[in-house]
Formats: sequence, C-alpha cells, structure tokens
Amino acid sequence: MRLYLASTSPARLATLRAVGIEPIAFAPGVDEEAAVDAAAAAHPEGRLPADEMVQLLARLKAEAGLDAAVLALAGLSPASAFELDGRVFGKPHEPAIARERWLAQRGRSGVLHSGHWLIDHRGGRVNGAVGRASRATVHFADDIETAEIDAYIATGEPLTVAGAFTIDSKGAGFIDRIEGDPHTVVGLSVPLLRKLVHELGGRWTDLWNR
Repeated sequence: MRLYLASTSPARLATLRAVGIEPIAFAPGVDEEAAVDAAAAAHPEGRLPADEMVQLLARLKAEAGLDAAVLALAGLSPASAFELDGRVFGKPHEPAIARERWLAQRGRSGVLHSGHWLIDHRGGRVNGAVGRASRATVHFADDIETAEIDAYIATGEPLTVAGAFTIDSKGAGFIDRIEGDPHTVVGLSVPLLRKLVHELGGRWTDLWNR
C-alpha cells in the first residue's frame, strides 16, 4: 500500500520519512484562495472557521491527485492555519506581514489547525474517504527581541508557513511549549494519520517502506 502525498512540503516529507514512510509527493494545483473565498461566501457566518477551512483544502488537494493515487493524503502548510484572537492566518508571504504577526504573537498563545483527508483508491476505484482536523496550542516565548524577529524574517523561513513560524527549523527557539500533537504544527499529525488508515481498513505498518 503506497501513500501519495498531495503536498511537496519538505517538513511533511521529513515527518513521513522519519516514521518509515516514503510517499510519492505531488503538487495538487488547487487554487486555495478561490476555494476558501467561495466556501466562505456560502457559509452562514460569511467566513470559514479554521478547522473547516483546513479540512476543505485537505479534501480538495487529495481529490485533485486522485487519478494518480492508490492511497492519497493531504495535510500541512497548504492545509494548515494559525488562529490568534479568533482570527485565522495562513502564510504571510510578505516580510512586513510576517513582522506584524510576530510582534502580535510573541509572549502569547495561538492554535495551529491542520486538515487531513485520506482517500482509499486501491484497485483503481474509490473505496472510501475519511478526514479530520487536528489542533495544537502553541505558546510563544515572551522574551523574543524585535531584533531576533527581524533576523528570523530575513531568513525567509516564516514567509511560506502558516502562522509565520516553524518548530522543526529556525523558529523552534521562539516557542516555549506546545499542547497537543507537535506533528500538527509541522502540518501532518502522525497519530491521526494512523487512525485514518485504520478507519479505511488498512494497517499502519503496511505503509512502512523505508
């Protein structure tokens, strides 16, 4: 049973490889902003809650790769979002936006949401699909200097990740602790993936190929 990953995120790939899985990764080519905007316009509240948003993107990306997939999974940064004070943030892209977010979140706590969608496509047909969002609370250090924030942003790392931070690279030193599954913050919850595989009638160990 081979795992097809609808993401080219290095962090997701490293996470799967560390637990014995070498996936076939591909870029799903989903217009995330258009999908979220359309779903938000149809939502009774006029916006999508964070967990619904990441699940929508995870499902769309998994389905986008269905033709190639035997067992397809969509998870991390394209399907992740950071929530602070009830506001949902994706990737900042711009240094000024990343700086603004870091000045607001240092010394505080927020919630990282990651969506997961798994499609069983063994035998060339859809045998089932399951998905859930995971969440983890991230507590940022309160002694982060503005000069440190500027130096971190200058590396370019926070520009392409939800919440403008990582825990598996340079941003790790700015985080005091995490409540919940740390893999969620990387963008792919390993324990949740195992449960989803079981729900589709598979075995976690069947995915081990490294």
